[in-house]
This record gives sequence, structure tokens and C-alpha cells, in this order.
Amino acid sequence: MSREITFKSMFQRWMLVYVANFLGSIVLAFIFYFSGLWKTGSSALGASAVGIAYHKVSLSFAEALFRGIGCNWLVCLAVWMALAARQTISKIFAIFFPIMGFVAIGFEHCVANMYFVPTGIILQGGAGIAAPATVDPQSLGWITFLWKNLLPVTIGNIIGGAVFVGMSYWGAYLRPSSEAPTKAL
Repeated sequence: MSREITFKSMFQRWMLVYVANFLGSIVLAFIFYFSGLWKTGSSALGASAVGIAYHKVSLSFAEALFRGIGCNWLVCLAVWMALAARQTISKIFAIFFPIMGFVAIGFEHCVANMYFVPTGIILQGGAGIAAPATVDPQSLGWITFLWKNLLPVTIGNIIGGAVFVGMSYWGAYLRPSSEAPTKAL
């Protein structure tokens, strides 16, 4: 908004970070799979991961979008508050409560979902963890993840962070004044 970088440069940086987060999340999902931790509690942990993935891909587009807005609104507020804090403990508290809020409320974040949903897909396929009894086993897959979860949540995250936090802060603190400067008497 202050034109310190171009929109093209911003989108290039966003894409680099987005793709790197996606690749890192897939690596982490495979580490979880090969570690065998999903077998914990007679595979209850793995079944829970598959159930979470099914829940995330079963949201409507609007539900995923608005959950994404709420999430990144809180995440970006946490970052802004941490940047404003001076002491380490203040930074920790500034980050903790908004992040705890988004998790407790059940909002959606695209980067978190880049781990949770692929983990469910991998466990369903490689570990043979069955789908919850109330869902169609075919409803969890890569295309469903990309179109029914990742796309609307990403759009929501952009709106929540860029509009509700970034543009609001810019408007409140950085927007050039429309008034002509007055001379002091």
C-alpha cells in the first residue's frame, strides 16, 4: 500500500514462501508416517489424523473461506503485537493468546492444513487407516484437498491478513494525510 515493493514482487515472494511451506509440510507428513508415531494407542493417533483430514475437506467453500479469514486475522495480529513488544516475555504473550484462540475456535490456516490433510491422505493410503464410518472413503484425496480446502482457506487467509490487519494498520498509521500541511503560527 505504501508502494515500497511492487505487487509482482509481493506475489513472487508469497509464491516462494507458499511452495516452500507446502514442500516442508509434505516432508514432515512423511517423517510422521515413517516414524510410526501414527501407531500410538493401537493406531488411534493415526485414525484421529485421518478423521481430522476428512473433516477439513468436508467443509463447504464458504465455511473454509470464513474460517481462513478468522485464522489469519488472529495470526497476523499476533505477529504485529509481537513486533510491537519490547521484551521477550511480552512477545511470547502477544503471540500465545491469538494463536491459542484460532486453534481453540477451529479456524483454518493453509500452512497448517498443508500438513494435516496430506498426513491423512498418506495414512489412509500407506497405513490402511480406515475412513471414519460416517464419511465416503473416496472424499479424501489430493484434488479434494486442493479445491475444497487449500484454495478457499488460502483466499481466506489472504483476506484476513491483508485486508483486516494489513490494510487496517496502513489506514490507521501509514496512509498519507489528505490535508495540506499547515504552517505553525
